[in-house]
Amino acid sequence: MLRRKLLRNAALAIAGSVLLGISTLVASAEEAVTISISIKNHHFQPAEITAPAGKPIVLRIKNLDASAAEFESVSLRVEKLIAANSEGIINIRALQPGRYQFFDDFHPEAKGALVVK
Repeated sequence: MLRRKLLRNAALAIAGSVLLGISTLVASAEEAVTISISIKNHHFQPAEITAPAGKPIVLRIKNLDASAAEFESVSLRVEKLIAANSEGIINIRALQPGRYQFFDDFHPEAKGALVVK
């Protein structure tokens, strides 16, 4: 009886360690990458940004202009109005490698790209 209890406890301890290790791997794979970009004089600065594949992205956009901007991307499936002299945050799902175009819908000259590697 005691031996069974010890074996069961040992098995539970091993299973717990395995589950903890798996959950740690999953959590680190899901850690978001934060990328900052600005809009100034109706242009994105920088116009091209990079991010790692397979990681969620938090995109922080500072609008330094005196007029509103609308960050939009068809390929990213996002659209965000950013008031003048303020900041917007967009959460983007983990992406496959590729080039994702974005633009300011209010100012067509403002274009950029997110390159995922």
